[in-house]
Amino acid sequence: MSEFKKERYWSKYALTYDNYTEYVVGKSLRRSLLKRLSEEHDLGEVIELGCGTGYFTKAIAKNAHHVLATDLSDEMLEAAKVPLEEFQNVTLQKVDCESTSYPSGNFDTVLMANLLHVVEDPLKALTESRRILKDGGLLIVVSYTDYGMNWFEKMQIGIRYLLTFGMPPLWGLRNFSPDELQSLVEGVGFDVEELQLMRGNARAIFLKGKKKVYQEERNRES
Repeated sequence: MSEFKKERYWSKYALTYDNYTEYVVGKSLRRSLLKRLSEEHDLGEVIELGCGTGYFTKAIAKNAHHVLATDLSDEMLEAAKVPLEEFQNVTLQKVDCESTSYPSGNFDTVLMANLLHVVEDPLKALTESRRILKDGGLLIVVSYTDYGMNWFEKMQIGIRYLLTFGMPPLWGLRNFSPDELQSLVEGVGFDVEELQLMRGNARAIFLKGKKKVYQEERNRES
C-alpha cells in the first residue's frame, strides 16, 4: 500500500475523527485512557507516532520536556493545531511511523496510541520505535480491541464502525489480545513492565515497555 493511499484513508476523517471514535468505542473508555496517560511522569523527550487530532498528546505534554507529535496525514496535523496551541512544548510534524528519518537513540519516550492495530505493518512500526529510543527508553502503547467481548458486543461495535468509518482500510484492522501484543513488543526487543486491559463499551490494551539493550549492540557502540 502506497504512503499516499494510507494518508488519504485517514485524512478524510480529520474533522470527524474524535466524534466517530467516541461513538465507536465510547467516551468513558477514551477518558479513562486519557487519565491513565496523564499519570505518566518524567517522560523527557517524547515522540508520539500517529497523534491524529492530538487527543492523547494533551495528556502527556504537561509531563514531558518536549513532545514531537507526528502523523502521516496533513489534515490530521492541521486538526491537532487548535487543541494543542496552548502547549508551548509540542511540535507537530508529518512522519510515517514505519520509517522515520530520526537518528537512533534520539528519544526518551515513544507513545503509540490508537495506532498499532490500524497500521499496515505493526512489527515495522515497533522496530522503528525501538531504534529511535534511547537505551532503556520507554514505550507506551494504547490499542483498541474487542478482546473479551461477547459475540453481540462485537457485532455492535462492528456496526458502529461501519456506520462511521465505513469499510476498514485495505490492509485491515487487528484485534490484538493482551498476550499477542506483549509477544509482539517483546519480540522486537522490549521488556514489558505493565499490561492492562481497560474496559468500557469497547476494550483497550495499555502497555508499557522499556527498550532492552543487547550485548552485541553495546559492542557495536563501543
